[in-house]
Amino acid sequence: MKNLSIIAAVARNNAIGKGGDLLCHLSADLQRFKALTTQHTIIMGRRTFESLPKGALPNRRNIVVTRNPAFSAPGVEAFLSLEDALWAAKDDGEVFVIGGEQIYRETIAMASRLYLTHIDASFSDADAFFPQVNFAEWKETFREHHKADDSNPHSFTFINYER
Repeated sequence: MKNLSIIAAVARNNAIGKGGDLLCHLSADLQRFKALTTQHTIIMGRRTFESLPKGALPNRRNIVVTRNPAFSAPGVEAFLSLEDALWAAKDDGEVFVIGGEQIYRETIAMASRLYLTHIDASFSDADAFFPQVNFAEWKETFREHHKADDSNPHSFTFINYER
């Protein structure tokens, strides 16, 4: 899918989550996420959706992939397979995969862009991980480093890649 992008905050040990939540609260990362994904389609797994504090994210087409045919939620389109979700979004311009681990694993080979926040920390208690990326297949197109501050407990770097 030519217009498929993956967006994630990834720690040094490839960790992306723990206990159904983000590893840490990085205000700048959340602002970047909102700026990049607003007015676009976002695809996520059910557990990622359930981790959102207020449900469907506003000003985005929210697509949830779930094996549960009874799943429904306000502001969400649910699909029983990733293939069906991708087909439904094929004409939507840039489509963002926002998690979790299983959806990332299934889409990494078909994504054309990665928007990663590399967190300068490791989290030993993490239980969700980003797939290994062969960065030789990708070209870095943007890099911006940020030091830890009052709103961001760890230093981090925004890096965009294109295949």
